[in-house]
Amino acid sequence: MTIPTPSDPAAVAVELERMRGTMAEGFATVNGSLALLAQRTDQTDRRLEDHEQRLDALERARWPLPSLAALVGVVSLALALWQMSQN
Repeated sequence: MTIPTPSDPAAVAVELERMRGTMAEGFATVNGSLALLAQRTDQTDRRLEDHEQRLDALERARWPLPSLAALVGVVSLALALWQMSQN
């Protein structure tokens, strides 16, 4: 398979310029897409960090609930026993 030789060198230059424009346009599109992906990654990282902070705050605020429930149960038992002993 042989590559045909062009008869006009100006046609080759025009075709190369057209290919260069197409390549530049393609690279610009790829660069734009990469910039968009980088921006979305940054936003996702910020949202993930925000969610982690909120989850940590919820976990810290939740720990006294079981202790409080046990304390209320013990106080209720003590009051019930005290009331039974009064009768």
